Amino acid sequence: MTEPDGTDGLSAAEVAERVADGRVNDVPDAPMRTIPEIVKANVLTPVNAIIGTLFVLILVAGFPADALFAGVIVSNSVIGIGQELQARRTLSALAVLSAPKARVVRDGEVTEIEVSGVVADEVLEMHPGDQLVVDGEVITAAGLEMDESLLTGESDAIEKKPGDEVLSGSFVAAGSGRYRATRIGADAYAAKLADEARRFELADSELRRGVNTILRWLILIIPPAAALLLLRQLGTVDRWQEALQGTVAAAVAMVPDGLVLLTSLSFITGVVALARRKALAKELASVELLARVDTLCLDKTGTITTGEISLASVVPLRDTTPAQAAEALGALGAADPAPNATLAAIIATHDAPREWTVGESLPFSSARKWAATEFVDRGVFYLGAPDILFDADDDAERAIADQAAASGTRVLLVTRADGAWQGDQLAEKRDPIALVLLEDTVRPDATEIFAFFREQGVELKVISGDNAATVAAVARRAGIDTTSDAYDARQLPEDPEQLADLLESTTVFGRVTPHQKRSMVHALQSRGHTVAMTGDGVNDVLALKDSDMGIAMGSGSAAARAVAQLVLLDNRFATLPRVLAEGRRVINNIERVANLFITKAAYAVLLTALVGIAGSPFPFLPRQLTLIGTFSIGVPGFFLALAPNHSLVRPGFLERVLRFSLPAGAVAGTVTFVLYEVVRRMDDVSLAEARTSATATLLLFGLVILVLISRPLRPWKLGLAGAMAALYSLTMVVPSLRDYFELDLPHGAVWVVVMVAGVIGGIAITAVTQLLDHNRDHRSEATSR
Repeated sequence: MTEPDGTDGLSAAEVAERVADGRVNDVPDAPMRTIPEIVKANVLTPVNAIIGTLFVLILVAGFPADALFAGVIVSNSVIGIGQELQARRTLSALAVLSAPKARVVRDGEVTEIEVSGVVADEVLEMHPGDQLVVDGEVITAAGLEMDESLLTGESDAIEKKPGDEVLSGSFVAAGSGRYRATRIGADAYAAKLADEARRFELADSELRRGVNTILRWLILIIPPAAALLLLRQLGTVDRWQEALQGTVAAAVAMVPDGLVLLTSLSFITGVVALARRKALAKELASVELLARVDTLCLDKTGTITTGEISLASVVPLRDTTPAQAAEALGALGAADPAPNATLAAIIATHDAPREWTVGESLPFSSARKWAATEFVDRGVFYLGAPDILFDADDDAERAIADQAAASGTRVLLVTRADGAWQGDQLAEKRDPIALVLLEDTVRPDATEIFAFFREQGVELKVISGDNAATVAAVARRAGIDTTSDAYDARQLPEDPEQLADLLESTTVFGRVTPHQKRSMVHALQSRGHTVAMTGDGVNDVLALKDSDMGIAMGSGSAAARAVAQLVLLDNRFATLPRVLAEGRRVINNIERVANLFITKAAYAVLLTALVGIAGSPFPFLPRQLTLIGTFSIGVPGFFLALAPNHSLVRPGFLERVLRFSLPAGAVAGTVTFVLYEVVRRMDDVSLAEARTSATATLLLFGLVILVLISRPLRPWKLGLAGAMAALYSLTMVVPSLRDYFELDLPHGAVWVVVMVAGVIGGIAITAVTQLLDHNRDHRSEATSR
């Protein structure tokens, strides 16, 4: 077995040898659910278990025609499985575009390959922003600093020298180098990172918490309520089979059978819709998160601007000639083995001089804001932020730089010193050589996008490492309100409360370090804000990771993409309004659907209690409740769950659902029960006719509730309610359907009672829900004052 030698990497023969031996970076597949697991998860649910048990009971009672409700098991399972399989295929294909690559050295040549192609003892190259894909040992280092915050939580960059260990999952904060792979495959941390990056799961969210809370309470209520009703019915009706039939009917009505399905379906369709727009959501709840965001923090470069930097001009300072300035810039560009976008713009227009020999160098760091290179017999040259590199007496040169920055131009300063730097400390005396003026193009759709966010009530904060005046000028060009002065982050207060106060009143911040970006996110969160952070560079990683919603560009660093919850693979910032719209559709529509299902559960629980107290036969057969649920909840709920809905999102999902559903269900249940008892006691009215009257009344209330929760009304929504009423009318008219559902048409006087009850109940439901909404709005206004 051959061993590698030097930094030129493995030869083709050595790679082939290791592949043949199986010493490859065989990273285990991420724990995505297999097809059997998907089937199991969608079939063996609590709701399906309850419905399945009731299905068995109704068969035991000898009423197979009443088992129609069991069809929800099939529909829930088939739709759930189909949607998750589609989402899995879509996201897996899209994840390939966002997957990290490995930059390997083979036969002395640098090649970019898939992570799985790395073999044992591979030599890999590291550049700023790269995320390491295997563990290894540093071979060469040029100012190499690693950020291991994703592994240890420690955010300070760690200097790495030859012989030091580096871990997969960490990323290059500054500098460059090469390392040799020592642990690959399942032994490396990258295996765990890949699992986290590709897992498809229902992440926690306010919506899911609210739905799960409702389900837990109903699961506790249904068994004892059904048992008590059964005992009461056994003492009321003649046959135990009829008692069991009535109990099953009550229990079926109490189960919100389609709520979980439609919640998951809304999330999945939202994620798939984003995927079609090249936006990769790491979690299903990502579409909900951005919809709840009220503060959007923006990095300037690559977010507000396109990230394409070009050199505008070079301004020599003092006695420096243009030729001397150009020579120094060419030497600085050639001295960095892994130039960033800024150096690349300089290199594109400045050739490296021949007689400049590099001694030591310190690569650029977002924390320092400068880079330095020592040239033999020529001194130390610095390149970085003018307001950091200027000496106190460089007033004239500083004025030139400030004027350029105020116009929106990005300004860098080249200075020279005889002494070297010490750690992160500059040499004491530095002479300004030249100003480097760079142009960064504002995204053409930026003004429209930011105007959209302002209209939607989302507050914008621009936090950038560039000069504050430059950032403010770019923000103005992008249409961001900069009425307050841009703030230099070097003056930021360290006290979290003071920082939060400052953030409430200031929009634009410049000279922000990576640690300060994270502190600013924390300060905004401490004031109750839901914060999204956009960025593409290694300096954005800490803030992206700690924000409520991290958004990275597909062209950004591997580290930024790894920690973000949403990756814009085509770098189109214009996708964000679509993400917001999808999130609002999901949240608002699930709330509407939840209102329908919880109202149904509320009136079912109340009817169960009233029937138990009165000792009456249950007002409905299971098949009649299936009819009501299908036309007033199931079918319209499906359309509402997937309909466009861009209304502003308000907090308090569970409270609002209960505030609407409980009183609406109480009115519907009470009026229906009273009508049932009145009709049942009328002359020449059979039990079947009383049940038909109750079915018509409760369906009418269901349609009233459907219209109320569909506001603002649109023609198609009214058409949906009308179609459901027409289908029920058709069921009443067609003899075969009427016979199946045991709908026995009563005489005219009964229909008068039904109409009176329908009007009274409809008015009462509308009035009660409107009154509660008005009281809530009044309390909210009083609280805000």
